[in-house]
This record gives sequence, C-alpha cells and structure tokens, in this order.
Amino acid sequence: MDHLIQTIAIAAIPILFAITLHEAAHGYVARHFGDMTAYQAGRITLNPLRHIDPVGTVLLPLLTLLLGGVLFGWAKPVPVNFSALRRPKKDMLWVALAGPASNLAMALLWALIMKLALMNPSNYFAEPLVGMADIGVTINAVLLILNLLPLPPLDGGRIAVSLLPHRQAYKLAQIEPYGMIFLILLAVVPVGGRPILSWFLMPLVGVVIRMIEWIY
Repeated sequence: MDHLIQTIAIAAIPILFAITLHEAAHGYVARHFGDMTAYQAGRITLNPLRHIDPVGTVLLPLLTLLLGGVLFGWAKPVPVNFSALRRPKKDMLWVALAGPASNLAMALLWALIMKLALMNPSNYFAEPLVGMADIGVTINAVLLILNLLPLPPLDGGRIAVSLLPHRQAYKLAQIEPYGMIFLILLAVVPVGGRPILSWFLMPLVGVVIRMIEWIY
C-alpha cells in the first residue's frame, strides 16, 4: 500500500501537467488565430482543475500505470470553433500542433530536471525528482506520439485534415465521432499479451526518449 501511495504521489504532478498543459496550449493558439471560445470558457489556464476529466485524467492513467499498460489519458477537450479561425483549414494545423509541441517541451524540461537531480545525488529531493522526471518524460513522449496518430479527433487527425485536399479531408473528418472508440479498443484489446496500441506506439516512444537522452 505504501508503494502504491508513493507511486501515485510521484506520478500525479507530471501526468496532470502533461495532459492539462496540452489542452491549454490548444486554447492559447486558437485565441492567437482568432477563436475566443476557449478563452471565454476560462480554459486557457494552468489550473489543472479546469481541465480534469475524472476518467481520462485520473482513472485511466492510474490504471495503466499500475497495470503496466500503455500510460496515457486525456483531459476535457478545450472547445475550439474552427470556423472562427481567420483561415480555418490552414490555422487548424497550428492549433492541432500546439498540443504535441507542448508535450515535447515538457519532456525536454523533465529530462533537464532529471539531469540536474542526477548531478546532485546526495540531495534529499534527488531520488523523488528522478522518479517524477522519469514519469514526466515517459508520459509526455507517449502523448506526443499518440496525439500525432492521423486519427480524428486526435491532433494528428486534425493535422491531416488541414493538409489534405478538401475532398480527402472531408472524408477523414467524418471518422471523428468513432475515433476515440477505436483508440480505446486499440489500447485494451491484447495481441500476444500486449495491447494492440503498444505494438506500434511504444517503439516510436522509445525513439523519442532516446533522442531526448542524446540531447542531454
């Protein structure tokens, strides 16, 4: 029980910030390009309470963390009215990219924190910081790759809709109501003892983590 409480305590901060800053970034960039929806809803904030989804932000990350599955989750989606953007199809690209970009930035920041902690191993806070930073790098690398998958409503799907010609973009956008159901099935249905999602997600996450290790 003590180990469980310790794991939750160490994981809570990096998971909350990884998910909530991702959503806040979408709202900030949407405002920059003319859509005030998220701003008016009070969602452009670093307050995690404004972004928490009980299942996606709390329950699912904890279950995957404890059961050893693919560590991922989601926050309450920031409302974006793409038609309110100055150039809806083009600006959608930057709004969608903002989330994964925030995860990349946070992964690099957590890696720096880990390096500083490892340089001062005698410090009382070094060990918990290393554990926290390790989870921070991992969860942000997972969210970076996961959200770049070209499946609406993931950011990668929105990026693809922005880049594709209108005819193909329209067809891809029609998948959005079913995209999250498909993603959850990939995350829970096992093949060879592992969820389907982990077979193609985790090798890419490993590449990102190794690149970050190389940088530092």
